[in-house]
Amino acid sequence: MSAMFFIQFAVVLLCILIGAQVGGIGLGVLGGIGLAVLAFGFGLEPTSPPIDVMLMIMAVVSAAAAMQASGGLDYMIKIATKVLHKNPKHITFIAPMVTYTFTVLAGTGHVAYSVLPVIAEVSRRNGVRPERPLTMAVIASQFAIVASPIAAAVVATVTYLEPQHVTLADVLKVTIPATILGIGLACVFVNKMGKELNDDPHYQALLQNPDYVKAHETELAADSGAPVSKQAKWSVGIFLFAALLVVLMGAMPELRPVFEEGGKPMGMAHTIEIVMLSAAALIILVCKPDGDAITKGSVFHAGMRAVIAVFGVAWLGDTLMHGHLAEVQETVKHLVENAPWTFAFALFVLSVLVNSQGATVATLFPIGITLGIPAPIMIGTFVAVNGYFFIPNYGPIIAAIDFDSTGTTKIGKYIFNHSFMLPGLLSMAFSLGFGLLFANILL
Repeated sequence: MSAMFFIQFAVVLLCILIGAQVGGIGLGVLGGIGLAVLAFGFGLEPTSPPIDVMLMIMAVVSAAAAMQASGGLDYMIKIATKVLHKNPKHITFIAPMVTYTFTVLAGTGHVAYSVLPVIAEVSRRNGVRPERPLTMAVIASQFAIVASPIAAAVVATVTYLEPQHVTLADVLKVTIPATILGIGLACVFVNKMGKELNDDPHYQALLQNPDYVKAHETELAADSGAPVSKQAKWSVGIFLFAALLVVLMGAMPELRPVFEEGGKPMGMAHTIEIVMLSAAALIILVCKPDGDAITKGSVFHAGMRAVIAVFGVAWLGDTLMHGHLAEVQETVKHLVENAPWTFAFALFVLSVLVNSQGATVATLFPIGITLGIPAPIMIGTFVAVNGYFFIPNYGPIIAAIDFDSTGTTKIGKYIFNHSFMLPGLLSMAFSLGFGLLFANILL
C-alpha cells in the first residue's frame, strides 16, 4: 500500500489516542479534527456518517434511561446480584453468553447495546472489574455473526461454496461449536485480566471524588432492602419484552413489514430503532418517571458520549478506508495469491480495515475458490472475519467504554493496548484452532 495511506492512517490513530486521553466527548470531537485533516488536507471525500449506528444507540439508551429513572435498572441489578451472590465472577461467562445468543438470533451484533449498561452496573456493584465481562460481551457479539444463520456473512459464504456442495448446516456445525468453545476458553483467561477493583488505583482515585461517592452511595441506598415499586417492575418488563422482540424479529424476518419497493423486510436497524423508541415511550407513559431524572441518569450520559464518539471516530475510520478501498483489497488479494496459507490472516486484516464481515467474505472467498483453497479450510478460518476489535472504533466497543463508570474499560496509552485486544486475540486464536479442528473432523 502507498505511503500516503500510512500517513493518513497515522492521523486516524493519533486522533484516537488524543481523544482517549482527553476523555468525555473527546474521542468523538477529535474525530472531527481527523476528518478535517483528511478532507481539507488530503482531499479525501468524507463518507456518510454512521447515522443508523448512532440512532440505534440513542433508541436503546432512551429506553434504558427511562427504565433507570423508573427504578428498573436497580431492580434488574438486585435480581442479578442475588443470582451472582455466591460467585459474582460468573458474570464474565454469563455476559458473553447473552450477547452471543442475541447476535445469533438477530443476525447483528448491535443488539448488544441493550445489555451493556446492565453488565457494567452489575459488575461494579458486585466488585467485579467491569472490563472483563464488558470486553467479552462485545467480542462474543462480534464472533457470533459467523454462527448466525441469518447473518449476511454466513449467507454469502454458503452462496460462494454451494457449488462445492457445502450447505448452511455444514458451515454452522463448524462455526457454532468453534466460537462457543473459543470464547468460553478465552473467558477463563480474561476472568483474571487486570487488577481487582479494590486494588485498581484509578477506581480508588474515583472513590476520592465526592461527586462520584455521592452517586455511589445513592445507588447503594437503592440496593438496600427497600421494596421494589410496581413502576420498576413494569419498566423492566417493557424493556426486556422490547429486547426479546428485537431478537425475534431478527430471527424471523416474516415478522417485519415488507414494503412494495424492493420486496424485502424492513431492515434490522430501523426495527431496533422503532422498537426501542416505542419501549421508551411506553415506560414513560406507564411508569411515569421524572423527566429530568431520565436525562440526568448515568445511562443517558454514557449513551450520549457513545453517540458522539461513534459520530467522530467511526466516520473518520470509514472515510479513510473508503478512500483507499481498492488499494487495500488489491494488496490483500495479492497476499493470498502468493501465499494461500495466509488466507486466515488475510481475512483478519481485511476485516480490520473495512469493518464488515460481509464485505470481507465477498472480497476474499472468490479469490480463495479461484486459488483452489479447500472448502473445509475456508470454513475453518471463517471466524477470522471478526477483526473489528483490533482498532477501537467499532460502535459496541466505544459504547462499552463509555458505559463503564469505573474507567477500567479503556483505550490504552498506545491505542493498540486497549481493553479489547487481549480478549479479542485469545478468542480469535482459540476459535480458529477449534474451527480448523472441527472442519477437519466434520467436513
